[in-house]
Order: sequence, then C-alpha cells, then structure tokens
Amino acid sequence: MSTENYTTSADANKVALLGVVQGITELLPISSTAHMRVVPAMLGWRDPGSAFSAAMQLAALAAVISYFWRDVRRLVLGSVSAIGRRQFADPDLRLVIWIALATVPIVLAGALLSSSLNTCDSPLRALPVIGWACIAMAVLMALAEILARHRRSIEDASLVDALLVGLAQVGALIPGVSRSGSTLTAALGLGFKREEAARFSFLLGIPAIALAGSKELWELHKAHLDIHGWSVLALGLVVASVSAFAAIWALMRVLERFSAWPFVLYRGTLGVSLLVATAYGWLH
Repeated sequence: MSTENYTTSADANKVALLGVVQGITELLPISSTAHMRVVPAMLGWRDPGSAFSAAMQLAALAAVISYFWRDVRRLVLGSVSAIGRRQFADPDLRLVIWIALATVPIVLAGALLSSSLNTCDSPLRALPVIGWACIAMAVLMALAEILARHRRSIEDASLVDALLVGLAQVGALIPGVSRSGSTLTAALGLGFKREEAARFSFLLGIPAIALAGSKELWELHKAHLDIHGWSVLALGLVVASVSAFAAIWALMRVLERFSAWPFVLYRGTLGVSLLVATAYGWLH
C-alpha cells in the first residue's frame, strides 16, 4: 500500500500508533520493517508499505541529529573549516567523506530494488522472510558479541571500516534485517566498543535515512497528497520523533551497562514466533 493511501484512509490514532512503533524500532537493532508488518497484521490493518516507513524515517533523522548534536555539529563545522583552510587530511573532513562513500552502496541498491521494495505484495515483505532475517541477524549479532574485542573507538576508524559498515547497511533493504542492527553488528564485529559501535552506526546512517525519507516526501508531493494526508503524516512524524529519541537513549544505556544480548534474544524470539505464527496460519 502507498503512503498516500494509508494516510488518507486511516485515522490519526492508527498513524500515531504506527509512529510510536516506527520511532522505537527504527533506531533499535530489532527491525522497524518487521514490526511495521507484524503490528498491522496482528491488528487486522493493511500493510502500510515500505514507502510509509521511509517517510517516517525523517523522525528518526531528527532524533539522531538531536541526540548526537555535538558530533554532528563538530563534523559539519570542522569539515567546512578544513575545506576553507585546504586541510584535506583533517579528521572531521575525512570522516564525513568516508560516511558519504559508505552511503553509496545502499543508495545504488535501493535504486535498483525500489520497484519491488515499495510494493506491499513484494515477496521480500512476506512474514516468513522477515522471520528468517530476524533469526539470521540474531545469530550474527551473537557471534559479534562472542568473538569481538570491543576496544576500538570512532577515532580509530579507517576508510575500510566505514565501507564495511556501509556495505552491511545494504542488508537493511531486506525486511527483518534492520539498518541499525546490520550496521551495529558490523561495527561490533570490527572490534568497536559497544557504545562506539552504536555511535558509528547512527552517524553513518544519517545520509541514508535523510535520502530515503526525503525521496518519499517528494513522491507524496508529486502524488498531490491532500491536506488531511499531510496533517496525519505530520502527527505520525512528531510521535515517531519523540519515540525515536527515547529509543536511542535506551539503546545507549543498554550497550553501555550491559551488551547487545537483550536484542539478540528479542530478535531470535521474534523470528521464531513469526515462523510459527505463519506456519499455523495465525498471521497472514
């Protein structure tokens, strides 16, 4: 289903609830797409489609920028200053360039797969596919927790690190994988400290989130979404922004004080539950 159809046909309460779901799950490593498929299915609602989720990612963008404002401000101002001084080896400018290069793979993959990703009847959005993706990511995240040393910080990052995390981000196009989950797992596997891995994941994801959300807003503009649709979508964005900020705060606290194991267990349980529910016909 398109974003336009969903916002014009659903009432504000539905969109507000989906905004909470999207906001919380977009930035936790548990897959927002999985939950945006499962929650409507459990409530008997139509699948809002990946276009709706992509538009709502602007809420996640606002939350990431506000939470990591010091980092974002330093990178932007430091890069502009470095360019003005022609100091192209500046660490801030170098990291910004790496983030831009690491965004290229998901942009290309997203463009190639957009026709199948944005349809509600896409095979990739089937609940069994999401279930298996959740289980696969749970296994990979568990391996990263067991095998990685968790000693590095962003200051130690290299271009290869950024590109590997950027490639991992492409996996997020598969519903159930999760952009946050794939990049966090990759960063953990590269030996970054848990909180540094999350910080790296979020900063690297800013361009991809901004591009995806902006693209869908432009599509809505071209589709002549009416004032009611825009107002309902705006409500969802506000609710999702608050939820997303709370999700980042919670994720950072869990990673700082514990580990990624709670998310491993949750993802594994969700994946198995989806496979069982679809096998027995409890969810369609």
